[in-house]
Amino acid sequence: MDAASLYLEEAITDRRVGSIRRLTPVNDLGDRDLSRPVLYIGQASVMTPMGTLPIAFEIPAETLAEAVAGYGPAAQVAIEDTARELQEMRRQAASQLVIPDAGMAAGLKGGKGSGGIQLP
Repeated sequence: MDAASLYLEEAITDRRVGSIRRLTPVNDLGDRDLSRPVLYIGQASVMTPMGTLPIAFEIPAETLAEAVAGYGPAAQVAIEDTARELQEMRRQAASQLVIPDAGMAAGLKGGKGSGGIQLP
């Protein structure tokens, strides 16, 4: 672990929508490190056809009240970004599909294709 990058982590939730993790920077003795800002990380779950997808996102805020107020807008941006990433992954996966050429298909059916599987 990097002793210069330690954080004390607290979980804050309304038990309905999601949660906010408050990351308070500390030194290697556990004392508050005033040279670094407190970070607020939102967490939410989105239902997809393949199940629940957890999403984590940084909330630009200096206080817990600001983080709570900024949770919704930050979550919306994170969900939209995640949806775009999923679409791009689907597009890339679809472009990697390999369709055998006619000669290869003939070989699979027992024909005399180049190096195909010969069926009796």
